Amino acid sequence: MYLCRKNNMVLYTIKLSQTEVEELTAIIKKGSHTSQAFRSAYILLNCDKGSFSANKDIVNADICKVLKIGERTIDRVKKKFIEEGFESVLERRPSSQKYVKKADGDIEAKIVSICCSEPPEGYAKWSLRLIANKMVELKYIDYISHVTVGQVLKKTNLSLGK
Repeated sequence: MYLCRKNNMVLYTIKLSQTEVEELTAIIKKGSHTSQAFRSAYILLNCDKGSFSANKDIVNADICKVLKIGERTIDRVKKKFIEEGFESVLERRPSSQKYVKKADGDIEAKIVSICCSEPPEGYAKWSLRLIANKMVELKYIDYISHVTVGQVLKKTNLSLGK
């Protein structure tokens, strides 16, 4: 594996070892893997210019047509393989995003109490949006989505249809 520059653009050339070729072939042939792992395995095997390559004359445009992906995707996989290594290409990077739970036990109890109460005048029953709006109106919370309300009711096995 090496890289060269042409017209101020970096071109990555992949040369896989025999063990890497065997691992990628095993991923393609059997087992349950993520779609990213399959796609990366196909890209690396087809881009391989090493001595264990089955076909060295395939170009990126041919790979794009067969896999129905863009050339930038191929370039990103090659770059990640060169810079970060074999394993990092096949596995997803863990998310660094922090998710904050909006509905704690107190909010869940208030949602359930609203759901069990009489619906507003003009409505036969509570809807998720009505409950979310009532929570904000009563100043229990500054904002809550109807989706969150639905998740809370699902978690507590309550149904608005009953």
